[in-house]
Amino acid sequence: MLGLLRRNRDVRLLFFAVIVNYCGDWFATVAILGDIGDLTGDSALAAGGVFVAQSLPSLLLGAVAGPVADRFDRRRILLVASLLQAVAALGFLGVGAGRVWVAYVVLAAIAALASFFGPASSASLPNLVDPDDLPTASTMFGATWGAMLAVGASLGAVFSAAFGRDAAYVADAVSFLVAAVLVAGIRRPTRSAAAPGAARVPMRPIADTREAVGIARRDPAVLALLCSKAGFGLASGMVGLLAVLAEVRYDAGDLGIGLLLAARGVGVVIGPLLAKRYARPDVPAILRVCALSCLLYGTVYLGVAAAPVLALAAVGVLIAHLGGGVQWTLSTYGLQVVAPDHARGRIMAADFSLVSGSMTVSYLAAGGLEALVGPGGAMAALCVVALAWGVLYLRLTATLRGRAPAA
Repeated sequence: MLGLLRRNRDVRLLFFAVIVNYCGDWFATVAILGDIGDLTGDSALAAGGVFVAQSLPSLLLGAVAGPVADRFDRRRILLVASLLQAVAALGFLGVGAGRVWVAYVVLAAIAALASFFGPASSASLPNLVDPDDLPTASTMFGATWGAMLAVGASLGAVFSAAFGRDAAYVADAVSFLVAAVLVAGIRRPTRSAAAPGAARVPMRPIADTREAVGIARRDPAVLALLCSKAGFGLASGMVGLLAVLAEVRYDAGDLGIGLLLAARGVGVVIGPLLAKRYARPDVPAILRVCALSCLLYGTVYLGVAAAPVLALAAVGVLIAHLGGGVQWTLSTYGLQVVAPDHARGRIMAADFSLVSGSMTVSYLAAGGLEALVGPGGAMAALCVVALAWGVLYLRLTATLRGRAPAA
């Protein structure tokens, strides 16, 4: 991994841009969860709303973000999105009593811009590396989200406690600016050569999305990989309950929230590293491991739901998200391999949209269930969803998994 970063300048710039972007973002997430908890009396629905605001825009904008990533210079998309995110992040400074809604508006604005950043960066990666380096690069980038969740959540909790939440919001804005500077230095083309004037062809979100859907329908591997994250996301509402557990069950405040999010991040870091051995053009192996990862996730979170102390809960969250990290990385890598370049942006945007939709449903369900049965009961119910999806996915992909591995 270090060798790839040393010899490939453009991958290095994109890698550090993503790192800085994510790290600052998790600074803000810990702080805003704390602010919203204070302003709403630690409402699970309000905390879940943070994650809904972060995921819903990707669902709504996927039909636009994908065609944009396929039609325009992906480097410019990354640059503009980062600059606008820096401006939006300063809006967190307006959150206060009677203005909780401001937090959700700002979160949604940043997430809306991220819905363009994510597909553009994922679709760019195969164009920035040699084919032999793609498994390493995909694994490395898959680990960055979790690494920065762990580092950003931990540092964000300490930073917020030491300097205040407003300082964390300013740090978030600065991180987006730094990411933009790094992206500006990328020189290698981030998409294959397009036909002259392609960027001037009118946008056709519905038609372009229909074309991407057609590719998925014709290629069972693409369809199965798209469904992987979407099904997994149906149980992701458990993450929205972590802040409530930290505040209500363990009375641990911002530091407790930071610890559980950091444990989640460590798991998501280690997961992609474990996934590297399967990161090769072997779709049957990828599908099998994705299903087993979902089963691990649901099983271990059952223990988290019953954990009597914060430390045990943190260990369980870490182990559960080993599965989450493996599933996310391998399904993304699989799509990067099987999706054609001319439609890769739309395929990746569809992936983001589908998982964002399922996560939104899960976060809302988690908030409603928590009000009825408490955070532990709500988490246990979502564990059943994760286990059911893991078993169903194994059955649905049985024919594909029976194929011989690709050469």
